Amino acid sequence: MTQPAPLPRAFDALLVANRGEIARRVLRSARLLGLRTIAVHAQGERDAPHVADADEAIELHADSDLAAYLSIEAIVDACRRSGAGAVHPGYGFLSENAAFARACEAAGIVFVGPSADAIEALGNKARAKAIAQRVGVPCLPGYGGDEQSATAMAAEAERIGLPLMIKAAAGGGGRGMRRVDSLADLERLLAAAAAEAQAAFGDARLLLERRVDGARHVEIQVLADRFGNCVHLGERDCSTQRRHQKLVEEAPAPGVSARLREAMGEAAVRLAHAVGYVGAGTVEFLLDRDGDFHFLEVNTRLQVEHRVTEAVTGIDLVEMQLRVARGEPLPLAQADVRFAGHAIEARLCAEDAFAGFVPHGGSIAASRIAQAEAVLVDHALGARVSPQFDSLLAKFVAHGRDREEARLRLVSALDDSSILGVATNRAFLLECLRAPSFVAADLDVDWLVEAASAWRAPAPDARWQAVASALWMHRTMRGHGPLANWSSSGPRRSQVALAVEGSAPWNARLEAAPDDGFAVCVGPHRFLLRIESAESVSIDGHRQPIHVALEGASLVSSRTSLVPCRMWLDHAGFAAGVIDAASLPSRRAGSGTGGELRARMHGRIASIAVAEGHRVNAGQPLLSIEAMKMEHVVSAPIDGRVAALAVSVGAQVSPATLLVRIEAEAA
Repeated sequence: MTQPAPLPRAFDALLVANRGEIARRVLRSARLLGLRTIAVHAQGERDAPHVADADEAIELHADSDLAAYLSIEAIVDACRRSGAGAVHPGYGFLSENAAFARACEAAGIVFVGPSADAIEALGNKARAKAIAQRVGVPCLPGYGGDEQSATAMAAEAERIGLPLMIKAAAGGGGRGMRRVDSLADLERLLAAAAAEAQAAFGDARLLLERRVDGARHVEIQVLADRFGNCVHLGERDCSTQRRHQKLVEEAPAPGVSARLREAMGEAAVRLAHAVGYVGAGTVEFLLDRDGDFHFLEVNTRLQVEHRVTEAVTGIDLVEMQLRVARGEPLPLAQADVRFAGHAIEARLCAEDAFAGFVPHGGSIAASRIAQAEAVLVDHALGARVSPQFDSLLAKFVAHGRDREEARLRLVSALDDSSILGVATNRAFLLECLRAPSFVAADLDVDWLVEAASAWRAPAPDARWQAVASALWMHRTMRGHGPLANWSSSGPRRSQVALAVEGSAPWNARLEAAPDDGFAVCVGPHRFLLRIESAESVSIDGHRQPIHVALEGASLVSSRTSLVPCRMWLDHAGFAAGVIDAASLPSRRAGSGTGGELRARMHGRIASIAVAEGHRVNAGQPLLSIEAMKMEHVVSAPIDGRVAALAVSVGAQVSPATLLVRIEAEAA
């Protein structure tokens, strides 16, 4: 038992230096402890849900909404103005920033997390690995020295052997990470990784590490107090990833025995003790096919996936963080930690998962979150999804007596939830959760990439198009009263031409049927539809749920017919915006047709690899756009010459902004 660290100042008011669902989640536990709660918000987020949840709120002033949440000075000032004695950083933003922890300490504010020294010791991958090796935590062969020249790195890479991974020393989340399978590619990949690491973390230093194919990503949750007590709360499996970003997490990890759990947990606790860790943290490991585990990194904060650990242990991690921060000892020993059932979390994000995970921002037309048995949903859905922040919209966490029950509950909850107005990865998540490899728990960090290569984006079929057509006509005719669908010669016949962006337009023929119904013909298909309510339709006598919302409307006659500018429909697993086909532009903005490339998202130009006049080959990277904390590479669609480069590094772009024009050269 080490000597107790100095007790923090007592506090009865907590400021949450974050936004979105994690701010709301921290505020809930703080209120349960009787703390006065203070939210902070950027200028553009005055009406955000987390602001309404707090007792008080303070606006942060900065050059942008994103910069507001990254301003140490503004947040410390907000603590002073509000009388907050403590600040909880959530995750992301300043949560692993040692300078922020020191600024809080200097101002007499309790930082709910580890000390600045612990953050510095473990937040850098190279330093953390050196500490892990010193205390006997298994590590992979690698290099994290100060000599970063291409010659030195090439020599170290040859010593380590292929395949290997390049990683940013100062951060994680997949930024600055590259796989190397050939030494001939090493210099190019090192340069790309260093540039990305510099842009993301302000530090271009890299480390090299042996690549373990077929490995799983398994992490251990630890809790420590300032009296030298530390326990682990078991493991989470985070192997379902894309671009090194976690998508689905679960606890316990399938196939991990009690003996292996004890060994990994003991290693994680030993590492926490080595730096005098205080609070909640996560030690991440690679688990190879032989059952051996190897240290990866430490996250010195609360994890997005902490809810699955809470579900199987019954321990409120935020409550524990707050109790430890105000000087209480841990109320449990390792023998007190018990596990019950299985929990799986899925991250619902605003992105097009079937088109390179391009992030989407914009207005939310409507949302519906399922209220399901043993399923917890953390979200902060408001009116808009800002392109300045992470694309995470909601976390769905399902708990069951066993893994299959948790999986089925999660599938059902996602299936019954809907967000209209922005693209989401819901369909992709459902593919993941239903995939044979996931059902069988046959997982490694590459399984999703391999499985998803065969998946295709859902598309509107004739039945979906018929439902959309009937709803469109129904909304158009609402102003005409009970006889709207009938004329002196009998049932009214109508035709509509509609489209979903990215799909071919369709024509539908509609004839009024009794009981506010329609006979709808789309191509050779004929359906009898009746709109039963705002949430359901009957298709050939089969009642099915829908989720529909209108975006704007235009007056088309003196008889008050209202035609939606756009109608959002979620039905049978497919959600999209429907528009009048006549309003389609002759050329869809933002496409990469021919040699002209336009932005498909809001974001910032992070890097440019070409100049005007350069000759390029199809598939060659031209530039990258940073959006929602991810970097997206834009490649040449054809062979040719760069005729125009319309952007510069640092420029902000929006959908349809011209990026590059390439002229094909004669053969």
